[in-house]
Order: sequence, then structure tokens, then C-alpha cells
Amino acid sequence: MKCRFCGTPLHDVFLDLGSAPPSNAFLRAEDLNAPETWFPLRLYTCTECHLVQVDEVQKHDALFSGDYVYFSSYSRSWLAHAEHYVAHASERLGLGHDCLVMEIASNDGYLLQYAKARGIPCVGIEPTASTAVAARERGIETIERFFGRAFAQEFATVRRTADLVVANNVLAHVPDLNDFVAGLTAILAPAGTINIEFPHLLQLVAQHQFDTVYHEHFSYFSFHTVQRILARHGLRVWDVEELGTHGGSLRLWVCHAEAARHETPAVADLLAKETAAGMLDMGYYRGFQHVADQVKDDFLAFLLSCKRDGKQVVGYGAAAKGNTLLNYAGVRPDLLGYVVDASPHKQGRYLPGCRIPVVVEARIRETRPDFVVILPWNLRAEITAQLAYIREWGGKFVTAVPDLVVS
Repeated sequence: MKCRFCGTPLHDVFLDLGSAPPSNAFLRAEDLNAPETWFPLRLYTCTECHLVQVDEVQKHDALFSGDYVYFSSYSRSWLAHAEHYVAHASERLGLGHDCLVMEIASNDGYLLQYAKARGIPCVGIEPTASTAVAARERGIETIERFFGRAFAQEFATVRRTADLVVANNVLAHVPDLNDFVAGLTAILAPAGTINIEFPHLLQLVAQHQFDTVYHEHFSYFSFHTVQRILARHGLRVWDVEELGTHGGSLRLWVCHAEAARHETPAVADLLAKETAAGMLDMGYYRGFQHVADQVKDDFLAFLLSCKRDGKQVVGYGAAAKGNTLLNYAGVRPDLLGYVVDASPHKQGRYLPGCRIPVVVEARIRETRPDFVVILPWNLRAEITAQLAYIREWGGKFVTAVPDLVVS
């Protein structure tokens, strides 16, 4: 395999999680007697540009099929994040009725609904039919296509360029980085801005977040590497924010290289921070396997101890990161009886690989478990508040990442 950005042959393994099925390939009851396809889940670091990336073995359109079950609107905290972002971007950029906002990977319209409410024209680009239907039900124009250079050029020619392009938590999902970023250049108005949010590789390493690795995430980015990718395609970062979402993300404010935007001090500050952390040295990317194995071993030891002691353990949040953790640890329903999820699109199905049933929240009150494992640990505050009633019978919460915590 060669680096999906610079073409350098890849040899340095960053992390090897064995093999797993696609993390959002949830099963129906009728699928349980059929085999699943598992793919290697291995990350490499490019020695030339330091892009961390999965060994691509699964086709992009197979991972994001029409039956895709991830809907963004089932997290209250994520909706609040989206609403706050739209207000912030609209005011900072002066967006109005004569502008166009385009969101790439717009999912179920969770974000664009707030642009629409402000009277700002908007369009979503979303390849998964299930979420696109939900977005249209909100009145959001949604085009079912994968975004890339050809689509961007076609849209810009037939309609117009966009004043704000939102590409939040999609860059990691792109197999052909150069085609995607070339599309960003083509669709952006001359004085327009692109906002890109993505989990920061610095935080993935520092917070032991190996469970954020799954097949749908083709790439894992430092700021240095993303800035280099954008620059190749005539784009420039003029500001950057460090966010708490997804365990630590970056929000980039990007313009055409020749645009009049002045660069804020935050850009140089973050580059210096990454340099000080060692992210320009290959030594930084070696040794993470041991960290992941320690997290996995501690979690598995906890579950085995609970089983020996007759304690009931269940999960909350049928998130992709949870599927990575459970499959790498070899957890099955004998150790984690069920997983609750708020999304009706996941309820009644089974987690891929480990085949643990996904159920409604009422099961927690019915079964009164001793421990609830919060699999989407980035939503811990929201979930512990929602399930505070488990304290009535002495129930406790558990998170495995960055380290095992029982509280």
C-alpha cells in the first residue's frame, strides 16, 4: 500500500487491531445464522508526511450503504454543538439570504436545519439514502452523491460556488484525499470559507483513544499533515480552534491561498504545540500498540471479574468506537448482556462481530444492572445525567478509555 496523500510506500505499523467487521454493519435477527465478513484493521504511518491511515481493504460505497444506521440527531449534546457552530459561523462570516452553505456528509440534516432556520440557503451532500431521506423530511435539500472534484466542478458550473463549505467529521472518511480536497477548492467561492472538523491525532495518542480506529476512518490527522494536504490544492488555514468534541478535535477555518484573510496566531501556536509533542518525529508514532493492549486488557479483566462475582454488566451507546473495543477485546453477550441506544435505527439489531443485542433504555430499569459501560465515552456527561437513576439501586458507570474508571 502507498500513502493516500503523497504516494510513499507504507511500512511502519502504528496500530494493529487484528480484524473486525465494518463498525456500522449492524445485524438483523435474520443475519445471525449467516457469516460476517471481517477485514484487517491495521494502521500505518507515512514516513514522509506522517499521515496515519488504515490499510484499505473495503470499498467506500460498501461502508456507507443505503442502509447506514448512524443518524447524528440522536445525541442532544451533538445537536447543541451543531446549533452553536452555525450561530458562530454565521456571525463571524456574515452569512445571509444571498449566501450558500454546503455541508458535505450532511447526514440527517442535524446541522443544516439551523442554517435553514436562519434563512440561509443551504444544500447537503450525503451519499447514504437512509439519512438523506431523514434530512429531506426536515426540508433540507439533499443530494445523494459522494463528494469529489467531478461533483464540485459540476455543481459550481450548473449552480454556483459556496460561501461556506462545512466538512465536519468527514475528512477521515475519505479514501481519495486528493480528489476530495481538490473538490473543496473547486466548490469554494473566491472569498468563501471552509470549516473542517476532525479528531486530532495528538489527542488520540495522549488519551489512548485506539477505539476511534475503524474501517470507515481511513485517515488520522495531525494539524501539520492537514495543512500540507490543503496547501497542495491551493488552500490555506487562516484560523484553528481546539474543541472538546470526540475526545479532542480541531476546527479549521480555510480559504483560497490568495484570499485576503489574515492568519491568526492560533495557527503558529498549534504547529509549535505539535512540534513540541514530537509529531514530526517517527518515534512519536511507535509504541502505541502497547497502550491499546493495556486498555483492552484492563477492560477485559474487569468484565471477567464481574462475571466471576455474578455482577450484571450492560452497555450504553451502540457507537462505532464501542464496536472496535468490544471486538478487539473479544467481548460477547456472556460478558456484556446488551447495549442500549437511543436510535430506533439501531434498536432491535445486533452489534457487528460480537453480536450483542441493541435494546431500548427501558431494559435498564427492568434488569437493574450493577454496571453500565458507557461505550461513547465522549458523551459521558450527557449519558451519566440521563441514566442517573441507576444510583437508586447502587449501579455504577464504567468507561474504558483512556483508562478504566468505575464511578
